[in-house]
Amino acid sequence: MLVLSEKEIRSIYTMKEAIADIENALQLHVKGAVENPVRTVIQYPEKNASTLIMPSAVEPIGISAVKVVTIFPDNPSVGKNTTQGVILLSDTNEGDHVACLEASYLTRLRTGAASGVATKKLARENARVVAVIGCGRMAEEQLQAVLEVRPIEQIWLFNRTTERAEQFAKRISKLSPNYTGEIRIAGEANAAVEKADIVICSTRAETPVFSGDALRPGTHINGVGSYLPHMQEVDEVTLQRCSKIIVDTIAGAKEEAGDFLIPEKEGKWDFSLLHGELDQLAAGQITGREKEEEITFFKSVGTAYFDLAVAAAAYKKAVELGYGTEVPM
Repeated sequence: MLVLSEKEIRSIYTMKEAIADIENALQLHVKGAVENPVRTVIQYPEKNASTLIMPSAVEPIGISAVKVVTIFPDNPSVGKNTTQGVILLSDTNEGDHVACLEASYLTRLRTGAASGVATKKLARENARVVAVIGCGRMAEEQLQAVLEVRPIEQIWLFNRTTERAEQFAKRISKLSPNYTGEIRIAGEANAAVEKADIVICSTRAETPVFSGDALRPGTHINGVGSYLPHMQEVDEVTLQRCSKIIVDTIAGAKEEAGDFLIPEKEGKWDFSLLHGELDQLAAGQITGREKEEEITFFKSVGTAYFDLAVAAAAYKKAVELGYGTEVPM
């Protein structure tokens, strides 16, 4: 079995490659070539923490995967990462377990790549300003993906703790060395949103982080932070103003997306208003942006075959380049 660390994966596998691999996986999914059961979530309420178990298989590439990821928000106080995970890859021809990859980075990478695909289809071609609401680790790959697919000239950052936004601003040059535009820090989320063509939300908020009234016509939103039923990043005004709402999977959204479940329970929104799934958008089965003034929203709670797509590609490249550590089984 080949073991791959985050450092090794980062050194050989890029966001541009991840976006292409996610696009390919979406095409396979829409053709029915992907097995993707709903993930299992085990919660530890006393710690505000959870374990996620996510299996999938893509027969055309001969790989199945199981990701196990833990999310413990209080870990930084004891010097540990909030999110820790591994992905086990198995060969679907003979059943060999071929690789174990560090999954925290790959999770952020595949989530960013999925948002990159959505942004290509839904954001205006002339989008130049992006607002990042929530400046944790997940936001890094979200921003990288947007910078990969749109010629951004200005970045607005907002975090509940301003110091974290300032730290994030310093990391941008390392994350995206080719970015030469302006970086600003906003004192309020609405102040960042009202200037933006693209809004990135990646928080663990349980109440909406900005007002839908602050959105300008023509804005595209990527929401990736609220991934459990009690979490909510966007308000019902945002949902009501959106002409197209896309999700990674409808089944996952109905199980876990508090952004939808909370307003649905209150009678302020309904799942029938969804425009469709990301694979349908990528395959051209449903329309992307049609008008400059449309407000669009991509909501992702995560799905296992995205993990498989990037993990299998990183594993293949590692084998080609001689990276990783072989561990006998």
